Amino acid sequence: MDPLSLIIDDMRFDGVVFVATELSAPWALQLHTPGLAAFHILTEGQAWLLRDGHDPVALQTGDLVVLPAGVPHRVQDRPALAANPHDLGDHLQRPDLAPLKLGGGGPQAHMISGHARFDVHMAAPLVSALPGLMHIHGLGEAPPPWLAIGLQFLAQELMSPRPGQQAIINRLGDILFMECLRDYVSSLTEESGNWLAALKDRALSTALACMHRTPAHNWTVPELAQHACLSRSAFADRFSQTLGEPPLTYLTRHRMRLAARQLAGSNAPISRVADQVGYASEAAFSQAFKREYGLSPSAWRQMQAARASGAASEVAAA
Repeated sequence: MDPLSLIIDDMRFDGVVFVATELSAPWALQLHTPGLAAFHILTEGQAWLLRDGHDPVALQTGDLVVLPAGVPHRVQDRPALAANPHDLGDHLQRPDLAPLKLGGGGPQAHMISGHARFDVHMAAPLVSALPGLMHIHGLGEAPPPWLAIGLQFLAQELMSPRPGQQAIINRLGDILFMECLRDYVSSLTEESGNWLAALKDRALSTALACMHRTPAHNWTVPELAQHACLSRSAFADRFSQTLGEPPLTYLTRHRMRLAARQLAGSNAPISRVADQVGYASEAAFSQAFKREYGLSPSAWRQMQAARASGAASEVAAA
């Protein structure tokens, strides 16, 4: 598999949480999904997207916008800041395919909004490398064929309730988000200063694929350089310049993210987690984990369990 596919696999995409809206001016929505990519697909009408510190962005029918880090933002019928926006966050917790209807009876707009579900820790390096807003235009002379096909399929799927509809839309949401990623990576140049440009470099992408495919392997710089068909020094220099850190530092950080996922999602002994991410010594693993997360593996696991318990209590109370 190519490295982008491996990175996406590591993120464990699990569909989308979404709400369909039927809007009539005046209307205003707000959304904040920390660490999870928020998206809006405008299927009819016009709208404006607002973020603090940025100019308003005009949206037209067929446009797809993705905010990879899920930062606070608004979508509304006009560019001026509106009072009392409706919070979409509450509706995203409800498994209801019926559209949310809002507004004052003016010009209409229809939209699909929500966020992708994936492992936030594993996604962090990718999300940090993406722009704050990814805007794919659905109209114009040459909209991306994948977006045109996706919007047609989505419109057909939402026409009437059918068995399996939620699952179908979940998969479609994953595909649209991944296509956004692929388009963005394709647009990068070697001079972009973005580590994702390494995915277009055959030597570096080969090394990245090796590390992501078998992270527990005892990789060395000479071995990675051999896979990349470069000398040791040439490989180390190119990797560090493009990704901003040496190869084994990148590998260690990736291993720690994998370990964090295992600690949070299982009761496996710490020694087993250490072995799964390439550490024969539990002590060495614990030291590396504490350098990355500021806590020992056991303390970090307890903290995550407490957070999950608190989140579950909030959902139950709601």
